Amino acid sequence: MAADAAELTEAPPLDHAAVRSIVIGILLAMLLAALDQTIVATALPTIGRELGDPEQLPWVVTAYLLSSTAVTPLYGKLSDIHGRRLVLLVGIGTFVLGSLACALAPSMAVLIVARAFQGLGGGGLISLAQTIVADVVAPRERGRYQGYIAGVFVTSSVAGPVLGGFFAEHLHWSMIFWINLPLGLVAFLMTNRVLRRLPRHERPHRLDLLGAVLMALATVMLLLALSWGGQRFPWSSAPVVGLILGSALMWLLFVVRLWTAIEPLLPLPVILNPVVAAGTATACWAMGVFIGLSIYVPIYMQSVLRLSASASGLAMIALMGGTVTGATISGRVMMHVRHYRRLPVAGLIVAALAVLALAFRPAGLPLVLIEVLLAAIGLGVGTVLPVTTVAIQNAVELHQLGTATASMNFFRSLGGALLVAAFGAILLGGIGADELAALRTEPAAAAGAPPGLAGIFGWVFAAAALGLAAAAGCLLTMAERPLRGRLPAPAAGAVSRRN
Repeated sequence: MAADAAELTEAPPLDHAAVRSIVIGILLAMLLAALDQTIVATALPTIGRELGDPEQLPWVVTAYLLSSTAVTPLYGKLSDIHGRRLVLLVGIGTFVLGSLACALAPSMAVLIVARAFQGLGGGGLISLAQTIVADVVAPRERGRYQGYIAGVFVTSSVAGPVLGGFFAEHLHWSMIFWINLPLGLVAFLMTNRVLRRLPRHERPHRLDLLGAVLMALATVMLLLALSWGGQRFPWSSAPVVGLILGSALMWLLFVVRLWTAIEPLLPLPVILNPVVAAGTATACWAMGVFIGLSIYVPIYMQSVLRLSASASGLAMIALMGGTVTGATISGRVMMHVRHYRRLPVAGLIVAALAVLALAFRPAGLPLVLIEVLLAAIGLGVGTVLPVTTVAIQNAVELHQLGTATASMNFFRSLGGALLVAAFGAILLGGIGADELAALRTEPAAAAGAPPGLAGIFGWVFAAAALGLAAAAGCLLTMAERPLRGRLPAPAAGAVSRRN
């Protein structure tokens, strides 16, 4: 009994040096997952040629997306049950083993299966990293670290395509996976060491396996429908409609399971929490628009503005850099103000107006002005990231941090998939899939832009403005609960000790 009482005694707070070492370790783990989402794209043509099955190339991306998105909520729940360190190490190990299998893949089929296995590890790295920050940093101080997390994403967005193209052209495409082995080993050793000092606040939970299966099936069916619709099959075709209906049925069964299970995968007090619900919806809309723009703006630049592929990549730095700047400013400001919601609301309004400017005049604007507009969009969206994450984590108990953070990341990924599909449907509906494929592969200056393409992109930008307006509306409904100046004591039944 004395030992149990000692375990339940709140562990002393970590000093700044310990917090910094923990944050550096988890940022490296997060970089693994973030970099892998961007480094593969530029190497895909080379992979298709060397493995001799270019028709299956989309599955190299889709397989990872399906598995990583489906398991994200599961990682959050497992970390609340077994502690962050163990679950994060399992995620890193799975990701590294998947990377090794990808690098050694002798055929496209093996590569696709290996990518799915890799996604099983990568799906938890980002949300677990955000959760660990919440474990060691009080909500009022947490915003500054969210800026560092945003910096990891932008670094991967800029460096990933460059590294992928360099490896594929000058070395070998498998290097995009081999590079994960030393990075993963360093991340594993570093996090294993520093996370031993991480406070643990978990308490006994039940893992709802049936709920996890239903949610995974619903997610996979929906993402498959979004991946195939309008490209591999018409939206009205039997496979796509069947997947959408199947996903709807699985989601319905999952909701029933939430209300009937003794301890569901996503606890009702978490998902029905008004701050969690409004913050997640805000992040879903804002990040969905950001992901959609990061995919289709380069196509716009190459087809409408007639920029080369490399020039359009450099031009995207304005959008990415604005996002890091906005996240950093917002994170620092929310440490010192009570009404921390005002800045991201203003940021979303500015971003929506900037996108509307592109919608009203997609052609004829000077490139410098377009860069300014892209920076404004990134700046506005960036202000949302720390506020929604910290507000959600501030609204739940310590033993629910993993579940709440993973749920936010899960629905943020779904929002990205939905809006990317919506933007693609607008574009494909205007010019057709064959013309879009040509725009992606032919130099813009040589191929020329199809007639009316600028106007079609205007509709894409108008849809993005609506998405940002929806994000601002959701954020306005989120209550501004005072940010705790220190980490709360564990709830009854929770364990607080060092790993």
